[in-house]
Amino acid sequence: MPLDSVISFVNGSIYQDDYLVLSDVNFEVTEHEFVYLIGKVGSGKTSLIKTINAELQLKEGEATVAGYQLHQMKFKQIPFLRRKLGIVFQDFQLLIDRSIIDNLKFVLGATGWKNQKEIETRISEVLNKVGLEYKGYKMPHQLSGGEQQRVVIARSLLNDPEVILADEPTGNLDPETSEDIMKILFEIQEAGRAVVMATHNYTLMKKFPARTLKCEDGKLREVKKNEEISFEAIEL
Repeated sequence: MPLDSVISFVNGSIYQDDYLVLSDVNFEVTEHEFVYLIGKVGSGKTSLIKTINAELQLKEGEATVAGYQLHQMKFKQIPFLRRKLGIVFQDFQLLIDRSIIDNLKFVLGATGWKNQKEIETRISEVLNKVGLEYKGYKMPHQLSGGEQQRVVIARSLLNDPEVILADEPTGNLDPETSEDIMKILFEIQEAGRAVVMATHNYTLMKKFPARTLKCEDGKLREVKKNEEISFEAIEL
């Protein structure tokens, strides 16, 4: 049985303000798929992720993400699209004045959850998924960098998204912690979600191989399975 497409771009042009970053963008991501997004700084990785998330407008071409057509997206539809997407940031973006549980309650409240028992159950479920079931009452500064990134992943799962967008999720972490985060992301993919991860970490990519898309010279292309990826292609 063929898998459903959760991201599809046809002849897309990715702009940052009025600057054309990527042109002729054609790719598809299906459910259950893990995809790396690589390229030099300024090559368009983050701009593409922001376009998928409707943070940047798709001005040319067509694209469908989690059932929503980006090229026909109305402003009022954006919050509903984003509930189908989970975002994992490099810099965590946790609210430092409240506990981990209250961080997650804030997100659920902002996305329409009202039943307190359901909220508590969902928070327990996602913290358990990332191995933090006993640390929900801690403040962000009481957690290590790896633990904070686990909270960010838990937060991204709250609304049971179809797609996880991870922008350099291991960029601020040591190698051992980075591997732990990768294992969690691959578990999420194996559970049925698509994961798109922008990265420059060649070592992790070798250890956790997956389909790879490369931003290069204003284009997006698929990296062949046996193609050697140079460090220059994914440098900071």
